[in-house]
Amino acid sequence: MSEAATQRRIRAQASSRDAHVMSFVLDAEVQPGRAARFDGPEDAPLSKALFGVSGVTHVEVSGATIRVQKSEGADWADLKAAIAAAIRTVLDFTDTPLGQAAEDRESDAALLQRVEDLLQAQVNPAVAAHGGHISADRVENGTVYLRMSGGCQGCAASAATLREGVERMLRAALPQVADIVDVTDHAAGTNPFYTADTGTSPVFNRPVPPGVIAREDGQVSVDPDYLGPRLGLTPETLRAGMQRGDVVGVTETGEGADAGKTRIVIRSPTRAWAAEIAEDGSAREIPPPPPAEEAAGQESALSTRVRAYLSGLTGDTAVVTYGALARALGLWTPGSVRRVTAALEATMRADAAHGRPFIAARAVGRGRDALPGKGFFDLAAALGRGPAEGESAQDYHARELARLGGTVDDAAGA
Repeated sequence: MSEAATQRRIRAQASSRDAHVMSFVLDAEVQPGRAARFDGPEDAPLSKALFGVSGVTHVEVSGATIRVQKSEGADWADLKAAIAAAIRTVLDFTDTPLGQAAEDRESDAALLQRVEDLLQAQVNPAVAAHGGHISADRVENGTVYLRMSGGCQGCAASAATLREGVERMLRAALPQVADIVDVTDHAAGTNPFYTADTGTSPVFNRPVPPGVIAREDGQVSVDPDYLGPRLGLTPETLRAGMQRGDVVGVTETGEGADAGKTRIVIRSPTRAWAAEIAEDGSAREIPPPPPAEEAAGQESALSTRVRAYLSGLTGDTAVVTYGALARALGLWTPGSVRRVTAALEATMRADAAHGRPFIAARAVGRGRDALPGKGFFDLAAALGRGPAEGESAQDYHARELARLGGTVDDAAGA
């Protein structure tokens, strides 16, 4: 064992964003010029050693950092020493812990450098005339992530620029490129893709592979392995973010000329992704709308959609639970019920202003009494339309339903 190996230091750094991730930082590159990602034990010595530690589920290596992800039930207190020992053993044993690269396979680091050289020599001199700039954000497993800035960010022609110019040039010069992804936050540009007019917005001509988007029981889901990298997240971090509400999404049903289509928009704290699903189930990625416009348009329209749905309830479906109402409107991510209740409150204010019965009475909780939530009764009282003195919540609710043409006995299950 060499003196350098004996003195090798490894610093463990916990992730501030994901409790299941920890970085092990060395004093020198793990394997100069090489980066790697492992989802299981592969032929590389470091991969075999780390996945030999029970609880390790994913490994990423870049420069001097080894990023390790553990399973839900594993404890870092038990894993840290074992992982550090495995790293030391491999590095003491071989100079190629990530394995020998095939002669025809270029490392991500080398590919990133070649992409940057091409952009600087052949692309940016041209787009600079329009005040724009295109850079390579990173390369992962052969996938090139590009970022636009200046006049290109939010420019309505930037999708065509990427598709017809940059992407074609990169693929012709570097056939080893696996995929090209635009990670620009176009909504932050001065000329975002989606504007307030009703004209046709330019779209990426990038089909979503079959099986990535699925529909089940009226809900739409996207494969985390596909979506995560597009939001700059690992699949596990994406799932955790959706559970916490840090990652949110909404589906919209097309009307008029867009009848039969569905748009899905998903936002993380820093990025957004959107796709349009055709009537035949095929899908393509599209530029996500700016958050402010999207939120304003969706929330103003949601109360109208809520009213239309509740107005159509008759007979045995005179009421619907909040969760079922959200699903019926295509809302499936965390926070959807909160959005629905806000829309219900908007209908109550409008109904009070026009002297109408509260259509929101048809939305109820999952309890045995099939009553609306406390917020319904509080807002009704604030609007001067609450239960009469001595009247129970059940009787008041039955009275509102009777005015709407339904009865409590019509309550539907969730």
